[in-house]
Amino acid sequence: MVTSAQSFKVSALVVTFHSGPALKECINALCVEQAVSEIIVVNNGNSEADVNWLKAFNPPGHCAYKLVDGHGNIGFAAGVNLAAANATGDRFLVINPDAVLRVHSITRLEEARTSGPSPCLVGGKLIYPSGNEQRGARRELLTPWRAIVTFSGLFVLGNSIPAFRNMHRERDPEPENAIPMPVVSGALCYISKEDYEAVQGFDEGYFLHVEDIDFCRRIGEAGGQVIYTPKACALHYGSTSQVSATFVELNKARGLARYFHKNAKTPLGRLSARASFYAFAPLLVSRSFLIRRLMMARQALIDMTRPKTETPPPSRVRTEQDA
Repeated sequence: MVTSAQSFKVSALVVTFHSGPALKECINALCVEQAVSEIIVVNNGNSEADVNWLKAFNPPGHCAYKLVDGHGNIGFAAGVNLAAANATGDRFLVINPDAVLRVHSITRLEEARTSGPSPCLVGGKLIYPSGNEQRGARRELLTPWRAIVTFSGLFVLGNSIPAFRNMHRERDPEPENAIPMPVVSGALCYISKEDYEAVQGFDEGYFLHVEDIDFCRRIGEAGGQVIYTPKACALHYGSTSQVSATFVELNKARGLARYFHKNAKTPLGRLSARASFYAFAPLLVSRSFLIRRLMMARQALIDMTRPKTETPPPSRVRTEQDA
């Protein structure tokens, strides 16, 4: 068991960009987790009020705290690397600023980490505010075909045709214990400093999205293992940053193109990978638009059918979750 007398230090690495109220929940939850020795917050850009709160934040006695800012929006991958460079811990917990860690999760992450070969990366379970498992924490390794099937909706054929299997595996039966998993989520993952440095951290060529898939792939290529444990968990609000959906989806398309280019084996494959941006960009943007419209229509229908005397609960608009 990990206790307050544990023999290693855990640094929580939080990269934030206009994350809203969830940021405070994230940091306060990390303070409750006694196994977290240090919190490093990289401010890629936030409101004046939130920056003032970050500067004035006073952590509990067991936990050090450092705010790194003044560099502008350098993206998620570069932000995590910057946080790691400022961290003093032996373990790194990478967690999104809109994720609220469940207490004792560090214990479960460390137990899973020690069960795998080095370099070892462990991902935890992500849940919606409703309590249902969120997509992204259990995934197949990405291929061009898998991306097309997943983002086009062709995965609906996956139950009868294995080739159309969705890369997201949250609908599979949940394992009872830690198991190998090709890809886990960068919203909640855990790795030793030694292993992080062995694979040279995140690839800063990714600005937003796909960097975690690339990271998982490089862990495997280095002879290590990626592990998923359902016993470590965080509530993940998702999509709280105040940026346009089009900006997000375009960066996802750029990330996909970079990933496929890096892993292409032939000149034709690399050329096709570069060109794939022009296929994925309109697909992802239109898909995002359609999903948001469907969500708005669903909410409007709920509002219409709710009795007028019923007070609607406070709502947090949830857009599609990241791939």
